[in-house]
Amino acid sequence: MSTNLAGHFIFKSHQEVDKAIKLLNGHQFDIKKISIIGKGFHSEEHPIGFYTTNDKIKLWGTTGAFWGGLWGMLFLPAVFFIPGFGLLGMAGPFVSVLVSALEGALVVGGVSALGAALSDLGVSADLIIKYELAIKSDQFLMIIHGDQLDIDTATSILNHTS
Repeated sequence: MSTNLAGHFIFKSHQEVDKAIKLLNGHQFDIKKISIIGKGFHSEEHPIGFYTTNDKIKLWGTTGAFWGGLWGMLFLPAVFFIPGFGLLGMAGPFVSVLVSALEGALVVGGVSALGAALSDLGVSADLIIKYELAIKSDQFLMIIHGDQLDIDTATSILNHTS
């Protein structure tokens, strides 16, 4: 189902990441400790967009149900245009890390905004390249935020139910 690298999971499709979030949620894992990063907008033939009403995200387009569902469960939903990646949808604590990287002018020396934010989380340069390539190839990155127990719990749930 996914590739697990120390609390970071790569999923090949939005169906896989959706299933993983539902599994974690069903096992009472704190979903506020989950971030999702991915594309999913590139193949639209009709207009896409999102907006908020009554503190809820509304989204339309063929990926609307997927991202709308994620944004209904996770917090800090966002869409960014990042050079080299295009439009990226994301939700969870990673959004704050990315915004901090952008505001703090950490994006220097050929490092993407996404790479700078991952580096800020302590992700190694080798893994940043791996994650960026996965996202560019329309896969999804799930990050578990928290301590080792949180990472072990999420890994156990995802490994034993896949």
